[in-house]
Amino acid sequence: MKARIGMVNFINTAPLYCIWKKRVKRDDWLVTEAPPTTLNRMLCKNELDLGFVSSHEYAVHPHLYNILADITISATGAVGSVFLFSKLKPQDLSDKLIRLSGQSQTSVALVKIILDEFYKVTPLYVDENEGQPKGLEECAILAIGDEALRLKQQGQYPYCLDLSEEWQKHTELPFVFAVWAVRKEFCEKNAPLVREIHRELLTCIKQGKKELRAICSLVAPRIPMEVDSCYEYLCSIEYDLSPEKKKGLELFFDFLVKRGEAPPEALPVKMCG
Repeated sequence: MKARIGMVNFINTAPLYCIWKKRVKRDDWLVTEAPPTTLNRMLCKNELDLGFVSSHEYAVHPHLYNILADITISATGAVGSVFLFSKLKPQDLSDKLIRLSGQSQTSVALVKIILDEFYKVTPLYVDENEGQPKGLEECAILAIGDEALRLKQQGQYPYCLDLSEEWQKHTELPFVFAVWAVRKEFCEKNAPLVREIHRELLTCIKQGKKELRAICSLVAPRIPMEVDSCYEYLCSIEYDLSPEKKKGLELFFDFLVKRGEAPPEALPVKMCG
């Protein structure tokens, strides 16, 4: 039985994916590499069976998916690669233009929650590929993943809001950016295969943590960034789904439901198995 698997190849997945590429030699496990938004679309359209997707994608289509235990991209406090880069303080962004990343639905939803709900400001949001409205200057941009790491290194913006840190500050909970989702029918029909893939993913994460220095030496030049900075960054990335993280995930979904961006069925989170 073949499994169509979606993988994100950002540096924050390197501890898992670098080990996976070394360990896993299965012709029947077909891996697609893509940004989260592409994997979201593919999983939703049944072009993938399971994979890393934005937490937002699960919330929007909860009837389609279950979640694998203890595999996330998450952080307790600062995450270091999801930033709102701004020329102004966040409290001064009402009616100001913010350009949104097209790579992550979760981060787009999160920045709106932080600014609208926590800072009580009403910016003007435009998507990554939209033209700039006439007469408006771009005051801030949302960037994630490797692009955010590059912009942080360049130091062009006076205000850099780490969105995970902001979430922690206002909610006292960790934030879960991505989950490992499995299409429900695939999970039900292929439970032993899903368990096998799950075990392999957990093994890769465990091994990746042990080899973190070597992995940093391999991937840091992609930004480019110093190996020590890469190591410090990856030490802040977490991959589990602890009870506190599940609370944080469900609070995020609760915001989405109240804002009309997700159906009530998003709660509670449904696990695979």
